[in-house]
Amino acid sequence: MKENFYKSYDEPPLMLSVQEIAKVLGISKTSAYDLVRSKGFPVLKIGSRLIVPKDKFRKWVEQNIGGSI
Repeated sequence: MKENFYKSYDEPPLMLSVQEIAKVLGISKTSAYDLVRSKGFPVLKIGSRLIVPKDKFRKWVEQNIGGSI
């Protein structure tokens, strides 16, 4: 398991890339891509780029994983 990159909720940018999702959750980039492609995950596709709004990601974490980041 990878070490979490961010230490508080305020550190990540407003929009998170798949790589940043991986860092926040301490998972591999491959696992992060699987996650953002899963049903119900709050991802936006802009062109070929997948991004996740930080506030929606936090809500998803609280509803699906429990706890807070």
